[in-house]
Amino acid sequence: MDKYLDELQKIIGYTFNDSSLLYQALTHKSFSNEQPEFVLHNERLEFLGDAVLELVISDWVFNHYPDIPEGGLTRIRSEVVSEKGLFRIAKNLRLGTGLRLGKGEAKTGGSEKPSLLADAVEALLGAIYCDGGFIVASEVIDRIFSRAIEESALLRYGSDYKTCLQERLQAQFGHLPEYTLVQVSGPEHERVFSMEVHSCGKLLGKGSGSSKKSAEQKAAAVALDHTVFKKDTLTHDKS
Repeated sequence: MDKYLDELQKIIGYTFNDSSLLYQALTHKSFSNEQPEFVLHNERLEFLGDAVLELVISDWVFNHYPDIPEGGLTRIRSEVVSEKGLFRIAKNLRLGTGLRLGKGEAKTGGSEKPSLLADAVEALLGAIYCDGGFIVASEVIDRIFSRAIEESALLRYGSDYKTCLQERLQAQFGHLPEYTLVQVSGPEHERVFSMEVHSCGKLLGKGSGSSKKSAEQKAAAVALDHTVFKKDTLTHDKS
């Protein structure tokens, strides 16, 4: 156990001043309940870590993705801090190896349960916050979550310009984009589709591609650079 805890602290880039907090973060309630004397378990640290994590992730995506609207930022954060997202982090940290479980929980595969491992991640962050403060906790979260955040943002917005445009128009003006096929050219085996995207009668962008979908994506990519998003004085009619 001590060897694992040393490895874990190297992975997260932080050494605890009070090692008892680290033990507590990895102690499930089932383990505590089976001890002859009371042993602190990780539920309170989980509660604290959840709040710290949500604030740090919110700050991270807000500052790193200035072009993504509120709805998009919320979805990225939700994906990263979901049980599934936290389970992946826990697997990377091998938290199942160090998780202290009761005999019954251990027999039923508790060290591999997504819910228990996700909770352990939050408890670990709560323990770091208690031991080193908010800045230290933020630094650790940056180190172990930044890749997951970037992957989520890239998957959702790296090439999906249509989704990004739709969310931005809805957030800022309350309207959806409208796509229009304006031209089909080229021989039958090499068709080129040209699309325009409008909102409230304004032409926001044009794009061409080998399919309607690819042309729409290119038109949306152009639209994202439209002046309507760059000048606060230019607004849509919300009627």
